[in-house]
Amino acid sequence: MIAHQRKLGIVIVSYVVLIVLALITILPLIWLLYTSFKPHKEIIENVFALPRVFSMDNYQRTWEFGRFGIASFNSIFYSTVATLLTTLLALMTGYGFAKFGYKRLSGFLYYFFILGLLITVHSVLVPLFIMESFLNLDDTRLGILLPYIAFGLPFLVYLSTSYIRTIPTALEEAALIDGASYIRVFWSIIVPMSRPVIGTMLIFSFLSNWNEFVFVFTLTSKATLRSLPVAVNAFAGGMARDFGLLFSALTIATIPMIVFYFVFRKKIAQGFAAGSIKE
Repeated sequence: MIAHQRKLGIVIVSYVVLIVLALITILPLIWLLYTSFKPHKEIIENVFALPRVFSMDNYQRTWEFGRFGIASFNSIFYSTVATLLTTLLALMTGYGFAKFGYKRLSGFLYYFFILGLLITVHSVLVPLFIMESFLNLDDTRLGILLPYIAFGLPFLVYLSTSYIRTIPTALEEAALIDGASYIRVFWSIIVPMSRPVIGTMLIFSFLSNWNEFVFVFTLTSKATLRSLPVAVNAFAGGMARDFGLLFSALTIATIPMIVFYFVFRKKIAQGFAAGSIKE
């Protein structure tokens, strides 16, 4: 009886803690959303009150003055292209590391990739900027995509290599005996059987690329190349005295990630569960 009461008490406390943490996360988002419909004067009068009239004026002015249309397109372009290329390259690299028999060479190259996890963005920002300026890649979309791919590869190579090692070698050997090439084996066996980890890689890479700020901020100066986070930062600097516009800008930048999570929440849980594998 005492043990049952203790267990019940632990469950109740756990639920209370989870509810409190959920409220800490959700309530600021709700406050951000309804405050974005209030003009600056109402926010100053009472920052927590509901708006007297829900007006889209803040959003119209923010979208126009902040040039969020082109910024949203750039974020979608950078995130989608970099995610697809990084995932494909990482999957091909993982296949080579996991299934080809050059143990010393592949082992060295594999750990060389893993060392990339220790390199921070800020430590290479200055030489990267100098190199891209020398190659005339600054202020170009290609100059943004290349660092996205380079910094995304180490972790995705780790995930893909770990997962592909668990795929039975007998399947590949049977396909090779039947005359299939390594490229055919990759597309017909490795890719279909790696769908769980591919989902993990796509989700992780897209979220990282969408939220990335430093590369675009440093390597571009044209407003037409800004991503959404950089556009919000630039807009906040120019509209620092109008809280209504600032809140609407933050809401525009936050909503895509919330929608992304609700659409792919099951895939996120399944993908990271499938990706948490031991070597």
